[in-house]
Amino acid sequence: MIRNLILIASVLAAFGASAAAEQERPKLRAQATVTGEIVRVGDLVDHAGIIAKVPIFRAPDLGATGSVSADAVVEAVRAYALIGLDTGDLSEVEVTRASRAIPAKEVEDRIAKALSTQYRLGPAKDIVVNFDRELHALQLEATAKGEPRVAHLNFDARNGRFDVTLDVPTSATTRGTLRLSGRAAATVEVVTVTRPVERGEILKIDDVQVERRPRDETGRDIVGHADRAIGFAARQSLQPGRPLRVGDLMRPELVLRNETVTLIYEVPGITLTVRGKATEGGAVGDMISVLNEQSKRTVQGVIAGPGRVIVGSGSPRLAANLPPAQTADNADAH
Repeated sequence: MIRNLILIASVLAAFGASAAAEQERPKLRAQATVTGEIVRVGDLVDHAGIIAKVPIFRAPDLGATGSVSADAVVEAVRAYALIGLDTGDLSEVEVTRASRAIPAKEVEDRIAKALSTQYRLGPAKDIVVNFDRELHALQLEATAKGEPRVAHLNFDARNGRFDVTLDVPTSATTRGTLRLSGRAAATVEVVTVTRPVERGEILKIDDVQVERRPRDETGRDIVGHADRAIGFAARQSLQPGRPLRVGDLMRPELVLRNETVTLIYEVPGITLTVRGKATEGGAVGDMISVLNEQSKRTVQGVIAGPGRVIVGSGSPRLAANLPPAQTADNADAH
């Protein structure tokens, strides 16, 4: 009995030792992330032992991912007597160099803020910055601390050209510089139409869009908000791409020229109405001329709504033109 227990224990010990050896066998990784310029054996191989820190390849650029073939790894470690490297069924290893990314938009915002402060170009949010070369995210070492700073800035207001030197963190303890150039301009929001619009057409939400244009190319009478255009009518033909001006719009005409309207004369306690013909069109609140069809005389009134024109108490001519029999009892005679 004791002999059997000893035998079983020996078998289990041998199996455990075999499993441990298998577990610690050098094995190629499918993916690796490195934080420096050099790829070391231990970055690509698990259980690399004493040669784990030996450099064998150059790392990809900051933030980039590359690949190295399994055969190349085997060849690279051969000189260091790494025995029994298990490559599994891998044909290559994917290697990524860790980085800290500074978005291009953040760089633009910092330059715009500096332009706003140093050259009084207005709010930074209204300054558009365009670089001579397309700017991608800045890739810094993963250990880099701090934020980019504008160290030096030149701006020519005559042509909008700028050049800037940025102080940029490069590692946990060092900083470097980056020079950029381009154009910048203070802008304003303008409203344009999305399609040709004929005179008198009422603008709907799909007919307008808001764009940014250089402030120097616009005037003070520019329509800058969509809600100041939607619901208004075109005073003249409008074309896409041209900023809308206040004078391009008018309130929608509720009364058209030669349209039959109801003339309303109001005094305290009495309202008199009579038919008339508008001799001109207009919107709510506009003063227009209307021909009284009974008296054949023209009166002035204010448009109150579709087909309705109010003659004020200061214009009693309408009452005088009514037939003598007109009273409060038949005030609605036409």
